[in-house]
Amino acid sequence: MEPKKYLKWYNKIGYGAGDIAGSGVYNFLAAFVMIYLTNTIGLNPGIIGTLMMLSKLCDGVSDIFFGAMIDKTRTKLGRARPWMLYGFIGCAITLSLIFAVPTSWGQNAQYAYFFITYTLLNAVFYTANNVAYGTLTALITKNGNERVQMGSIRFMFSYGTGMVVQAVTVGAVTFFGGGAAGWRTVAIIYSIIGLISNTISCFSVKELPDEELDGEENEMIEDGKIKYSLKDAAKMLIHNKYYIMICGIYIFQQIYGAMINAGIFFMTYVLGDANLLGTFAVAINMPMIIGLLITPFLVKKLNGMYKLNLTGYVIGTICRGLVIVGAMIGSIPMMLVCSALASFAISPLQGDLTALIAASSEYTYLTENKRIDGTMFSCSSFGTKLGGGIGTALSGWLLAASGFINNAAIQPESCINMLHFMYLWMPMIIDLVIMLILSRLKVEKANETLLAERKA
Repeated sequence: MEPKKYLKWYNKIGYGAGDIAGSGVYNFLAAFVMIYLTNTIGLNPGIIGTLMMLSKLCDGVSDIFFGAMIDKTRTKLGRARPWMLYGFIGCAITLSLIFAVPTSWGQNAQYAYFFITYTLLNAVFYTANNVAYGTLTALITKNGNERVQMGSIRFMFSYGTGMVVQAVTVGAVTFFGGGAAGWRTVAIIYSIIGLISNTISCFSVKELPDEELDGEENEMIEDGKIKYSLKDAAKMLIHNKYYIMICGIYIFQQIYGAMINAGIFFMTYVLGDANLLGTFAVAINMPMIIGLLITPFLVKKLNGMYKLNLTGYVIGTICRGLVIVGAMIGSIPMMLVCSALASFAISPLQGDLTALIAASSEYTYLTENKRIDGTMFSCSSFGTKLGGGIGTALSGWLLAASGFINNAAIQPESCINMLHFMYLWMPMIIDLVIMLILSRLKVEKANETLLAERKA
């Protein structure tokens, strides 16, 4: 029997367009905040990395908090959409402020300014928006195929946005006068674009009514109200091994992305042309988008996500190794081709990751008879922020340790060697780790077994 369909094509595209906002914020920060703070403002990359890491410690529990708040919310807009809608207003304001560090202030004041604005963006506004956006996958449809399609479309917009941001930002900053003013203007433009796309996405879908979402027996509901504490939610998450695995995947993916985003330094000081960042961005993101386009078909064809994801990361790890070979023999074309193949190979996981989270939420329901979709989807924001924070901080620490010199035309040999490690070796190592995690991520099979037991 064909599962019930809940969404039209325009609902799926409208939903996916919301990642123009989130991806714009994340990619702009990940790729350019370090080079802005070092080469434009003149701050130390090691101190910046430390502040980013401290910021992540400050907002370590905010993901579970906002997930729990979404589960308890009941409004005319629904459970998740209010948080998604209003959360991005704060994102837009704080993103603009991060790239507007007062140049007349002393360095200590500049470090404090950056820490406060960066923490507000990540711990409060981005968390509220991103957790809510991910949770919508479980609240607007109960069809597994539609969830995979939504994830694929979402990440097509995400990687398309990332490609554009990385390709045009350097030129746009120059066009708007360069220096601090140029960065500030570009940040404001990205914030406005994000506000528009987030609002369109929010109103392009509707959440299912409570009676359909909570129609099953759910021990978390009493007299129409959710009855659990933040501590209860945290315990349920920790007891779900698949949630822990998915969190790990998100963290490693973001560290991977941070190393790839260090490409602005690699292109500038190793390959000698900062504009190559745009070329590599196209080589990485276009195959990813193509792969996402066919992911729903592949998942349906292979009757699940497990084999597809694992095979993709085996191939992706091999291709990242070939990128290293291309760099060793000085072949930029080989690096581009192998980067593209690696990106295409790992794309299915990006497309079905939200469906995997929904499956993990179903696992909690089947094992504990408790449904906590909003809290479960906190892993996407938690993993993204923690991994992104670790990755960006690690970039700063490694650059500082290597002897990086602000605004120098030529960097010392120790820095060049470190850039090779960051941009070439780290991504391959991380792909290998994710591959090992995926070999254990058999949540679909676990759910099938539990459902069979229930029916018996």
